[in-house]
Amino acid sequence: MTDILQELQNRGLVHDVSDQSLGEKLTTGMVSFYTGYDPTAKSLQIGNLCAIITMRRLQLAGHRPVIIVGGGTGMIGDPSGKNAERNLLDENTIAANIAGQRAQLEKLLDFDCGKNSAILLNNYDWLKQFSFIDFLRDVGKNFRLGEMLAKESVKRRLNSDVGISFTEFSYQILQAYDFLHLYRKEGVTLQLGGSDQWGNITAGIDLVRKLESAQAYGLVIPLVTDGQGKKFGKSESGTIFLDPEMTSPYQMYQYLVNSDDQSVIGYLKKFTFLPLEEIAALEKRTAENPGAREAQKILAAEVVKIVHGETGLEAALRATRIFFGEAIENVSDADLGAIFADVPSIDIAKDQLAAGINVMDLLALTTLFSSKSDARRSIQQNGAYINNVKVDDIDRTVSTADLATDNALVVRKGKKNYCVVKAV
Repeated sequence: MTDILQELQNRGLVHDVSDQSLGEKLTTGMVSFYTGYDPTAKSLQIGNLCAIITMRRLQLAGHRPVIIVGGGTGMIGDPSGKNAERNLLDENTIAANIAGQRAQLEKLLDFDCGKNSAILLNNYDWLKQFSFIDFLRDVGKNFRLGEMLAKESVKRRLNSDVGISFTEFSYQILQAYDFLHLYRKEGVTLQLGGSDQWGNITAGIDLVRKLESAQAYGLVIPLVTDGQGKKFGKSESGTIFLDPEMTSPYQMYQYLVNSDDQSVIGYLKKFTFLPLEEIAALEKRTAENPGAREAQKILAAEVVKIVHGETGLEAALRATRIFFGEAIENVSDADLGAIFADVPSIDIAKDQLAAGINVMDLLALTTLFSSKSDARRSIQQNGAYINNVKVDDIDRTVSTADLATDNALVVRKGKKNYCVVKAV
């Protein structure tokens, strides 16, 4: 067993541990550990990736991951880190979200590697067996109101305008019982989570101690933020999801390649498996030549490869090359939409395009050219492109044969001014 706790500390992945003896426990034998996700969406997001990769590090060090997808607790909603109560989801939506998250986790952790293979469980399977009376009698009696009110997540909400419902207040009891159940059934002795989960985790440790007279542990990782303190994983266009249908590999790549200089080295330590020595050398080169953005490019490539594989990385790199001038052909409508999500677009009747339209007439329809005369000048000055191929004939006819996807082509003026033409 390697000193995995020291490795995590060196990578900035330890915010706090419940007991310093955890390091010794992790070096003397296999530890079964767990973390949980509430199925509030069908996809996990890149903010969740830090914990997932930390789980993978622990698994590679010989320990056993147990993942809880909270079909039960997801019906309640965790108040930790939230300013308002979540909308409660119905069972069908939760089931669909669990299926989506399960598929992603099975790509990121090893579920078939012998004794420390990962397993995925749904806490609804054991929580549904309780009646309200039984839960209060068997579990609730072990919690003291003063201790529950002292939890930071609870105090913050109690002092807010929205307050906190009894439903959310009871969440920490449910999560604590998860820890107890997993200790009894799976031998789990360690819970991993974000630093905002500290109160819930310590509640579980206390419950295991009270009812089983056993030592359990908690390890929380820091919440990841950018250089301005904003939550990692939120872009101007929204959340960066792990599902390629919700966030394309290209969009994920672009989000990461735009990481700020003061954060990128920390991201490399937390989100990649690159050796720390290699990251240190990269940090030095980045300081000497920040304009090259070498660290950002390596971060983006490594993370996209972890999440989407070599195929996803190649798609992201190709999309990047397309945005910067590579000829556009054999691209799907979805991929083209992701690449040019922030550029203007126009519609043209597909029948009109099939019949053929003069290139200057087409260019003048876009937002890039003020008139046919403007389009003519641009062509004559080598400044007009269709699908990133230079237009050199003012008499050229554009037709459906010029579509780069099933339903779109791309017009460019100059180096970086784009407009998508959609055939409808």
